[in-house]
Amino acid sequence: MSASCCTPGHEGGHGHGPHEHAQGAGGGPVPVTLTPPPSRSASAARVARGLLPLPGGRFLMGTDDPDGFPADGEGPVREAEVTGFRIAPTTVTNAQFATFVKETGYTTEAETFGFSFVFHSFLSPAEAARAGAVEGVPWWRGVHGAYWRSPEGPGSTVTDRQNHPVTHVTWHDAQAYCAWSGTRLPTETEWEYAARGGLEQRRYPWGDELTPRGRHMCNIWQGTFPTRNTAEDGYAGTAPVKSYRPNGFGLYNTVGNVWEWCADWFTEGNSRVMRGGSYLCHDSYCNRYRVAARSSNTPDSSSGNVGFRVAAG
Repeated sequence: MSASCCTPGHEGGHGHGPHEHAQGAGGGPVPVTLTPPPSRSASAARVARGLLPLPGGRFLMGTDDPDGFPADGEGPVREAEVTGFRIAPTTVTNAQFATFVKETGYTTEAETFGFSFVFHSFLSPAEAARAGAVEGVPWWRGVHGAYWRSPEGPGSTVTDRQNHPVTHVTWHDAQAYCAWSGTRLPTETEWEYAARGGLEQRRYPWGDELTPRGRHMCNIWQGTFPTRNTAEDGYAGTAPVKSYRPNGFGLYNTVGNVWEWCADWFTEGNSRVMRGGSYLCHDSYCNRYRVAARSSNTPDSSSGNVGFRVAAG
């Protein structure tokens, strides 16, 4: 379980991780070794029924944007192709994940490890001091007892965040949810195709302007990172999964809010791809809420700004 810049590991700046030779941008679904149950509950089946069908096709993937991060493997722009598939309009919510846990008794890796990473401003000064800063990324704290149901540690709850994205889930946790629901994680190519919503080579899912006519279109850091978040977009932490307008394919919050795990390996190493940026991204430090931006973390890592959406087909 690692920690770096963007998540405890990520919201990072240039060259923030060990991924100079990015791969995995065009592969097919990664095989999953988990065995699905012989019959699915109504709740599990409902997850797959809620996916949006996309026809697939060719599109221009990646970017040569000067604001991009070449070391992340964002470019060069290249033609990519996906076959028809289905994908969730939103990331998995706390309510959906709670149903999965209730039906399966699943224990997340954060619970097994006994801690997960929490952004410092969500803790009291005493809690932040007790947890201690993560070396190199002092805004992260490894908080004992933090996990998806208690995202800021003991005493916190998601009772009032049932329609927010589940967080503190690892890539392995996401795979377990997929096995239960008869779904899978999207490949990186599928994710970018879906996130673009039919717009070719635009910076964001809605176009090239971050706040058209002054309207906030996603949940990212407002103010001065990492000390002052004005929450001008409406949210200091996670937002409900259907906040803001959907893209042209009907997907919500494909940039900002939470990083989303994808199926692919990021490099030849041991990290998995994450896409979309999070509510902690800011152009002064982690301009990775652009639709072509990418990042990664080890598959056993979790934090308060990482979730996932599912796909099938």
